[in-house]
Amino acid sequence: MEQHAHRHESVYRRITEQIASAIAAGAPRYEMPWHHSGPACARPVNVLTNKPYQGINVLALWVAAQSRGFASGIWATYRQWKTLGAQVRKGEKGSTIVFYKKLEGAPQDEAQPDDKPETRLVARASVVFNAAQVDNWAAPEPAGERNPVAAIEAAECFVRSIGADIHEGGEIACYRPYADYIQMPPRSVFRGTSTNTPTESYYAVLFHELTHWTGHTSRLNRDFSGRFGNEAYAMEELVAELGAAYLCADHSVSNSPRPDHAAYVAGWLRALNNDPRAIFTAAGKASAAAAYLAEKAQASRSSPGSS
Repeated sequence: MEQHAHRHESVYRRITEQIASAIAAGAPRYEMPWHHSGPACARPVNVLTNKPYQGINVLALWVAAQSRGFASGIWATYRQWKTLGAQVRKGEKGSTIVFYKKLEGAPQDEAQPDDKPETRLVARASVVFNAAQVDNWAAPEPAGERNPVAAIEAAECFVRSIGADIHEGGEIACYRPYADYIQMPPRSVFRGTSTNTPTESYYAVLFHELTHWTGHTSRLNRDFSGRFGNEAYAMEELVAELGAAYLCADHSVSNSPRPDHAAYVAGWLRALNNDPRAIFTAAGKASAAAAYLAEKAQASRSSPGSS
């Protein structure tokens, strides 16, 4: 049992160290590993299942692609590539992701052997390779060039479908939990960068605030004060940053750095250094927030009378 615990604890630490290094490296310019533009902003996808990776694996593979210069977001295990007739090139180093295996434990109460065994989720490491590391495989032809106008229209439809209370005005963007509304500056004040438009900047910020909105007690009831103490506020900001990145990826919106969040970087690094599972928690909560918003938007669009 101790060996199993040590093994999956090392998985947490290995991935945490890689992500912490990427955060620290980008800190001077506030270029975090979740800031992407163009095709690179999409979620990493498994080539065999055609399903996007979730939770911590999204961030882990973004970090791996960024650090090693991979332009492709397509990944698979050695065996999966082999199934497709492709061959990982000799000497290529894989990237670590994590999956959770269900283990049936002993009954909780040994005095009552009829009790159902306790099911535990145990972290296991898996190694995947990027499409840039294999031979004998060609990427399918893209459906078409990314259409930024269509992406923005889809993002606007998504936001409207959620039905959050959004107030426009003022100079700062924020979520006010006591009154349960989002404050957004006028769209006209947003500025673009070399990698995104002013409108994309607006939606990236709005996705950040919508992630905060999901944490309300009436929704996902997210509270880090007990576990992270003084770093609780920084951890909630990390969840919002990752949630915005996932939503930007899902809606083809370029996600550029926000220098006004640079003050949180030190808190994130402290939290990750103190707790190797902290980034797993943040990424999992961000994934849950993005899924909650997607389900809410879908339910709204599917309801009778919706346009």
